[in-house]
Amino acid sequence: MKRSRDVLAWLAPGFVALAALAGALPAAHAGEVPDTIAQRALACAACHGKEGRATREGFFPRIAGKPAGYLYNQLVNFREGRRQYPMMTYMVAHLSDAYLRELAEYFAGLHLPYPPAAAADATPEALARGRSLVVNGDAARDIPACVACHGQSLTGRLPAIPSLVGLPRDYLNAQFGAWRNGARHAAAPDCMAQISQRLDARDVAAVSAWLAVQPVPQDMRPEPPSATPLPLRCGSAALAER
Repeated sequence: MKRSRDVLAWLAPGFVALAALAGALPAAHAGEVPDTIAQRALACAACHGKEGRATREGFFPRIAGKPAGYLYNQLVNFREGRRQYPMMTYMVAHLSDAYLRELAEYFAGLHLPYPPAAAADATPEALARGRSLVVNGDAARDIPACVACHGQSLTGRLPAIPSLVGLPRDYLNAQFGAWRNGARHAAAPDCMAQISQRLDARDVAAVSAWLAVQPVPQDMRPEPPSATPLPLRCGSAALAER
């Protein structure tokens, strides 16, 4: 019985958030609460933090300031089953493309301060390995450098490539794991799934550890689209433009 109560207590905020996101909850007094995208997006704060500025603790990523194309892609991926997380699926299952794009553009327009970088708790050797893969890649294993797509400052690239700095190590590890075991997918060709399969467990731990301790640039806006072809074709680019 206690376990049932615990499960219900965990689910309850999600159901309230879902109703708020869909605009299904009437205001206590007519006219008190404006029906704006900012008001509806408050539902997202339950996990992603106030205004989408999630902290470095836990598995929930920051969504404020990410490229709108990237955020839109992820919302569509959750809705269409390419990404697996029950609460997110419930939240977006019945929302239209236009609504998802409006949400994505709202959060993309929020450029808010970041918390300080996490303290390093990996070995110097692991951090050096992580930096080498991020900055240089590994040509022998056909692993492109992270900066080749995510930008030299790792702040992401328009229209649909996310930043890699300012994310918790646990979240980064979890996403690599999801790509490697098939729990996370993107529109084909799924370039990140391809890259993740070429990384071993030590690579993943090293890259996540190094990224998590990097200082966040003062200007976290995504870089412009690349003037040269990216090292891999990614189906997410086409999805973001549909």
